[in-house]
Amino acid sequence: MIQAVRIHKFGGPEVLRLEQVELGDPGRGQAHIAHTAIGLNMVDTYYRTGLYPLDLPSGLGGEAAATVVAVGAGVAGFAPGDRVAYAAPPPLDAYSEQRLIDARWLVPLPAAIEDATAAAMMLKGMTSWYLLKRSYAVKAGDWILLYAAAGGVGLIASQWAAALGAHVIGIVSTEAKRALAKAHGSEHVLLADDDVVAQVRELTRGAGVAAVYDSVGKDTFYQSLDCLRPHGVMVSFGNASGAVAPVAPIELTRRGSLYLTRPTLYDFIATRAELETAASELFELVTSGRIAIRVRQHYALAEVAKAHADLEQRRTTGSTVLLP
Repeated sequence: MIQAVRIHKFGGPEVLRLEQVELGDPGRGQAHIAHTAIGLNMVDTYYRTGLYPLDLPSGLGGEAAATVVAVGAGVAGFAPGDRVAYAAPPPLDAYSEQRLIDARWLVPLPAAIEDATAAAMMLKGMTSWYLLKRSYAVKAGDWILLYAAAGGVGLIASQWAAALGAHVIGIVSTEAKRALAKAHGSEHVLLADDDVVAQVRELTRGAGVAAVYDSVGKDTFYQSLDCLRPHGVMVSFGNASGAVAPVAPIELTRRGSLYLTRPTLYDFIATRAELETAASELFELVTSGRIAIRVRQHYALAEVAKAHADLEQRRTTGSTVLLP
């Protein structure tokens, strides 16, 4: 028997329960892994509340570092004792001491990357990869706008964008977070209660930004559109303030023939080759020192409800890990 977090109904952090679970043997294509560190992500709260549907009861969490315990038939490239990391779609079960997982989601973990660092960067780092390299391919000299610039994705994406030569305008909620974002790639940092549109226009000399990366959702959607240059790209990739209501396409026309996308990571790493490309580019930037992963909060797995509450109340910065 191992310990794992389960939810039996949707709701607040109080629905998270640590339970005893029995694991079977790995089936064909599966690996049995023991988690060493587990990533905490805002998307986990969307599943917990039911914003993103799940069949209940369910586990939670899609990002972790682990050691391989055993592999099932048909699994090549992994053996017991190997250090691995992953970001995987449902069925979710990273909030656990051990789990069975489809081995196609695992990647070998370089010796230079610690387990907690890996757990904090797989989902957020590969999200940054598809945002900056696929949703809108950032070029040197581009101006971009990034919400939650002091958060887990924000700190990674801002450093990555700066490495690509972009001018990054970050948005944060507090002065303390402003300093953190400024130290990690954001050339300019605005507070969320500023007149964001006016300041973005001033910084870009009236032109607007090439792309907006908006993880806030409902409260900032039209503000984000108003920050874009003609033919700019609105990348809506989160719902921290709630889901965006249906949008009339004419709103894009009125603002300069804009583009709108609502992407998800797993459409960009749907093949093994795509996953390996994303992971290798992320690992290279981290091991070379061009991206620093900031694990700023650690919680025991048994403290998962507190971790969720702190995340939703914006009491965290950078990345957070759960320790089994």
